[in-house]
Amino acid sequence: MKLEILKNRNFTLLMLGKATSLLGSDMQQFALSLYVLSVTGSATIFASMLAISILPRLLFSPIAGVFGDWFDRKKSIVGLDLLNSLLIGAFAVYYMVQGSLSIPSIYVLVMLLETTEIFFGSAMAAVVPSMVPQEKLFDANALRSMLMSLCTIIAPLLAGVLYGSLGLLGVLLINAVSFFLSAVSEMFIVIPAYHKKPEKINLGNFRKDLLEGWKLVKSHAVVRNIIGLGMILNFCLGSLFSVGLLYIIRETLQGSDLQYGFFASALSFAMLMAPILLGGFARKVNLGKLMVYTFFGVSLIILLMAGIPAPGFRNAFATNEVPFLLLTFLSFLVGMGVTLVNIAIGTLFDTIVPKPLMGRTSSMMNLAVTVAMPLGQLLYGVALDHLSPSWPMIAVGAIMLAAVMYYRKIFLSEGMAEPEKAVI
Repeated sequence: MKLEILKNRNFTLLMLGKATSLLGSDMQQFALSLYVLSVTGSATIFASMLAISILPRLLFSPIAGVFGDWFDRKKSIVGLDLLNSLLIGAFAVYYMVQGSLSIPSIYVLVMLLETTEIFFGSAMAAVVPSMVPQEKLFDANALRSMLMSLCTIIAPLLAGVLYGSLGLLGVLLINAVSFFLSAVSEMFIVIPAYHKKPEKINLGNFRKDLLEGWKLVKSHAVVRNIIGLGMILNFCLGSLFSVGLLYIIRETLQGSDLQYGFFASALSFAMLMAPILLGGFARKVNLGKLMVYTFFGVSLIILLMAGIPAPGFRNAFATNEVPFLLLTFLSFLVGMGVTLVNIAIGTLFDTIVPKPLMGRTSSMMNLAVTVAMPLGQLLYGVALDHLSPSWPMIAVGAIMLAAVMYYRKIFLSEGMAEPEKAVI
């Protein structure tokens, strides 16, 4: 990955702001999890706090998509970061007055922040493609992925220290400040104006513009297939990493807390290192080929991993160390491959979608992949209750392999990534 992209002042300011707010948000999420578990001791309430965030995405994604394309993107992202700062600051004041946060108030906070994140993401959709030349988009998305992974690694460590010393109130105040600093950083960014606000804001114009985004998805084969591929990634890999591998390590291999912590760190490290180690190679490869061949390799690795929890393999060793290390190594490879695929998908999406329609199409994509993940997690959990752990993993690998065969033609076609040629 080339760091020349950091010479772009607007992009650098944007990334500094996003890294600041993302680190604060990740720390807050971790601290809220610790707080809910310490107050209630209920895994169900803890899980419901995570699951409830899908509701705003289902309700507001279509609205947010139109919003992102209608209004000035710079004003939107600055205003939404300031709003987040005020919201979190208000809950910090509520905490000081009450001496604690009730579970219902935490639900409200999570829902409000998820709602603003949906609108923020829609406004942000066209920002990077509009400020970065097309030939630099892969480097920009790779750096953005690396920063997100770095925040994911650092946030729990900082949150643990800060929560232990300052409590939840301290973490809330720090996150409120992080969003304020992010907004200040974004005030100095120059973002080309690609928004298209109608003369009258009414239900008729909203419906017209929403359908315009839907027509793009229907008419543009590559966009349609990117969304389909993203859904399969989330359906398969979301369930594998959040349910399947956790179950195998803790239940099948009887792994320790230390081993699980090592496994989680290895996955985060894979996402961080993929752009660094493979970015130079990936930049030279056609994006479609990169997606297809990497996806194919990931599918084969998952099928290979399915043999690890099989009794014949794991019982061949006196301890769980060899199966655990092999599972971790193969998962590391999968993590690197998936990170590359995600960067390639994002870059291809940024390249071919017209910027005035970016908010609507990105919202549709985010909604589709968001819905796919809990469905996959549910089915994977049911499968684990009735089958040997190897079989659901074989199913995941087989589904992904079938997806490679289904999507390969469109992604390997010549001229696939020509920008902004969809006919509405």
